Amino acid sequence: MAYNTVIFDMDGTLMESAEGIINSAIPPFHHFGLPVPSYEEMLTFVGPPLWDSFIKYGVPEKDADEAIRIYRQRYTTVGKFEGHPFEGTVALLQRLREAGVRLFIATSKPENMALEITANFQLDTYFERIVGASLDASRRTKEDVLAYLLSHTEGIEQAVMVGDTEFDVLGAAQHGIPTIGVSWGYGKVADMEKAGAIAIADTMDELFTLLTGEAS
Repeated sequence: MAYNTVIFDMDGTLMESAEGIINSAIPPFHHFGLPVPSYEEMLTFVGPPLWDSFIKYGVPEKDADEAIRIYRQRYTTVGKFEGHPFEGTVALLQRLREAGVRLFIATSKPENMALEITANFQLDTYFERIVGASLDASRRTKEDVLAYLLSHTEGIEQAVMVGDTEFDVLGAAQHGIPTIGVSWGYGKVADMEKAGAIAIADTMDELFTLLTGEAS
């Protein structure tokens, strides 16, 4: 099936961003005197809302906002640039634009950071709109971000979400949008399939074919 509109997740889908996120998520655990999760556990911080991740690994709910504040002290100055687009990302976006597909980003990362990072790596020009979480937490989950995008953008139709975690699949499903998962990110393929992903792409070329119906 060919889709007119593709809504991309950012971290783990377009950007290999684990290093900066993990390095910035460690200081809050030190601050609260908590054990730092294993590297494999820290990988789960990439994608889902930070508030949920910190609580999952032992930060008391009452301290979650403070943990995020400490995280952002490092991430906003150093961590946000400790990453890079996955190989083939730019070529994929170019081909989709040439095919006339409307492109958007919906990320749980704060919107101001998403805009700054995509501009730094010269990805922003490929997207009609880049929407992220709000700093006041009124727009936090993938479902929230997609709701904002859909309500503030005209003419979105035949849309598909592309992401690397079950949170992308479940958030998009709340708006009746199917999701194609990618296997190169930080989520588990089995979790995405269980959540209802309609397909899994193992390469950028395969993703292009799934999105457009054209051979890569």
